[in-house]
Amino acid sequence: MSLRVGFDMDGVLADFRSAFARVAEDAGLAPETSGPDMRQAWEYVKRTPNWWTTLQPYEADQIARLYELTRRLRWEVVFMTKRPTTLGDTIQAQTQWWLEQYGFYYPAVVTVPGSRGELANAVRLDIAVDDQLLNCVDIIGGSTAKALLLDRDSASRTTREHATNRGIGVVATLDEALDVITHLHESVGERRGRLQRLADWFGGTKETAPAAAGAPARSRMQLRQD
Repeated sequence: MSLRVGFDMDGVLADFRSAFARVAEDAGLAPETSGPDMRQAWEYVKRTPNWWTTLQPYEADQIARLYELTRRLRWEVVFMTKRPTTLGDTIQAQTQWWLEQYGFYYPAVVTVPGSRGELANAVRLDIAVDDQLLNCVDIIGGSTAKALLLDRDSASRTTREHATNRGIGVVATLDEALDVITHLHESVGERRGRLQRLADWFGGTKETAPAAAGAPARSRMQLRQD
């Protein structure tokens, strides 16, 4: 049975932070803008036609790799985003166009501003990748899906512990996330049911949960042999 996998866009695939910093710079604002300046920067984004298509990917080759894995392993992939609208095309169309430019064709993009847990439950995800711990907690609390926290900035040890204690895996790159999901795909057996095997692997213990970011990818991919 194929896995149903969800990917957040900004922070996981697209480098929103650098693009927004450039917006602040162009508007003469501080790089770490907030308050009224933040609203001014967002107004600039909203007035720019198809702004979301201008973002750069973190790991362009991994987007193409994700497409190849999806076709070969028969995954069902959903891209999730809460992006605000801009002039030009819809957010869904801009996001689909962007993904196709980097090698993921015919992407399923869901633009829902509400709970990630509700979305994961609605589309029956098995696992989701997000760069926000709160979203990961929402996903595992509101659905049967498991979650991977993609932490590009090396989160504090406390954050990693909060994640792993809840059975949330922590990875540092999209490359590593795909390694984890591929290994999970290969390890999920039919004899005990997909969800049971997922629960075993993301159990929040040393033996079953992915370790904190920074450890070798292969060393964290361990399942109970039962």
